[in-house]
Amino acid sequence: MVRIIGFFVGAGFVFVLLWSLVVNGLDYFRNPPEHAAYYYFHKDPRDAELPSDGMMGKFDRQQLQRGFQVYKEVCAACHGMKYVSFYQLTDLGYSEAEVKAIANQWAIEVPSVNPDTGEAATRKALVSDRFPSPYPNETAARAANNNAYPPDLSLITEARHDGANYVYSLLTGYANADTYRNAEGKPVPNDAKPPQGLHFNPYFANLNIAMPAPLVSDGQVTYADGTKATVDQMAKDVSAFLVWTAEPTLEARHRAGWAVLVFLLIATVLAYMAYRNIWANAKRQVSIRGPLDPEFRERMDEAKADSGIAG
Repeated sequence: MVRIIGFFVGAGFVFVLLWSLVVNGLDYFRNPPEHAAYYYFHKDPRDAELPSDGMMGKFDRQQLQRGFQVYKEVCAACHGMKYVSFYQLTDLGYSEAEVKAIANQWAIEVPSVNPDTGEAATRKALVSDRFPSPYPNETAARAANNNAYPPDLSLITEARHDGANYVYSLLTGYANADTYRNAEGKPVPNDAKPPQGLHFNPYFANLNIAMPAPLVSDGQVTYADGTKATVDQMAKDVSAFLVWTAEPTLEARHRAGWAVLVFLLIATVLAYMAYRNIWANAKRQVSIRGPLDPEFRERMDEAKADSGIAG
């Protein structure tokens, strides 16, 4: 009796599950869910075509210096780089005297303590210091940016998918939501347009970003090397610089990788040549063992004769 009741209970569960699957499946195909606006308007990053791209990628020191200049004059007012030290700028081609001057003239001073009073204070940056944050803490940063927290840029190209291309596309992708059209020619729906305090950018995850366009016009930065500072050029330069801040050893890693590949190739060739030299001409000889071995049979016959065993 218990088995019969258990069978009917189990059958009831199976029936309910199948019914739910069929009903919900039909409802899904009859009334497919509506995609959010970002599904239709979000764009994949464009290729910045930086010299550091690819397996043979190398940094362009001139471009890195230009990118640092863009960061210094445009981005540093809101974004810190807490994992990068001033002394690392020597890798960009700056002399020690230039790096010392950059640190000493940095607009944001380093938090410190007054040795006489023990109270909080600030001081000029030293070469050994890391780039100071423009805000004392996250609360102050949000208070100054409409409750949005400006991310640290030290590792931003590693923290975002397709990092350098994402940064480049984001900086150059701001658009007017009222006039913007996607690839199919559709306008941005009203519920997807940026509310007060946000800005439309199809390269941002949910289309609306708190940061206003930082690069607004050509010539916003005057490059020391004479390069024309278009918005596109400035975006590429600062993206290249942020690739360096995230992975300053990129060139060394590429060199080590190629050295390992060459070593493995040579080792493979030597191993194959050793195989050909030692084993290629060796013939595998299969000899008979066991009852069918003629020598074994001969010894068995001798043993039987000595023992007087017939056969």
